[in-house]
Amino acid sequence: MTDAPVGAIVRYVVNQGQPLDRVFQALADPTRRSMVERLVRGPAPVRELAQPFAMSLPAVMQHLQVLEACGLVRTEKVGRVRTCHIEPAGLRMAEDWLGDQRTGWERRLDRLGDHLTDHSEPEEGRPA
Repeated sequence: MTDAPVGAIVRYVVNQGQPLDRVFQALADPTRRSMVERLVRGPAPVRELAQPFAMSLPAVMQHLQVLEACGLVRTEKVGRVRTCHIEPAGLRMAEDWLGDQRTGWERRLDRLGDHLTDHSEPEEGRPA
């Protein structure tokens, strides 16, 4: 898909997978992650979000469309100004999944630690 127009890439990302898949696909892009990081601090107009990036306003809007489609961002237009807001529920979905993964791995590591501790003590009658 490297030669595909940006609009086709946006449609591809937006239409793929389950909601959690779309969140992680959206966050895989460093530009979109930067936008989310900025919006966590509070709402911002599109022009402000666009400032740090060397790209056209339509390209910024396409990134925002991906973030909006997966539920991480919502936008509202008042007059001529479109303002972007973070959607906590979208972030919470990713956070919950990551937390579940962390908890599962911590349990596995605890069991491994217990197993190693149990088997590292010398048995009676055997030299250490």
